[in-house]
Amino acid sequence: MGENRLARVTVAAAVAGGLLCLSVAPASAQSLTDRFKSLFGGKSKEEPAANAPAATPQDTGDLTCPPVTVRAGASTYAVAAPGKQPVGNDLRFQATISKMARECSVNGGVITARIGIQGRVIAGPAGAPSSVQVPIRVAVVQGGVSEKTIATKAYQTTVTLPESGSEPFTLVAEDLTYPAPPGAVGDSYIFYIGFDPQSLKPERPAPKKKR
Repeated sequence: MGENRLARVTVAAAVAGGLLCLSVAPASAQSLTDRFKSLFGGKSKEEPAANAPAATPQDTGDLTCPPVTVRAGASTYAVAAPGKQPVGNDLRFQATISKMARECSVNGGVITARIGIQGRVIAGPAGAPSSVQVPIRVAVVQGGVSEKTIATKAYQTTVTLPESGSEPFTLVAEDLTYPAPPGAVGDSYIFYIGFDPQSLKPERPAPKKKR
């Protein structure tokens, strides 16, 4: 009787130990998809908590892949009725960024970054259109007394709003590339993300040359 009980205790301890080993897999071995599943709770349309804290930098400790954070003043994209300010009853819709992830690969001295961004679009009192364009800019910047932009690119995603007037969105910027920094210079690099309404405006045609 005592030997059987001891055997059961030993087996239970071994199983518990195995589960513990599985739960502490190193973050550096995770793919961007795994990080998204972990970061977003396994869903691309997770409902952010009402009082969720502001998005914070994500850093896995990889020196070749800078941390990512939202640029100050670019965490919200609010659109108003024509000729109005995006406040109060004149607000048509508002988009916010809630979560981020990033992954980098190095090939031939060039770093290719994949930046994952999750957020939400909410309709305002003035009434939102059935679908909206969400403009986001991603940049890799060398920090310091005078910041230096190494590379930057604008992206867009279309969000279809349901009758509830609230819909999450997920965007993955997969093609931002830049030269691998020498030595410890990369320690000062950072990925900035944020809404960029200017990228939605069509480029002005070049002025015609006078004959």
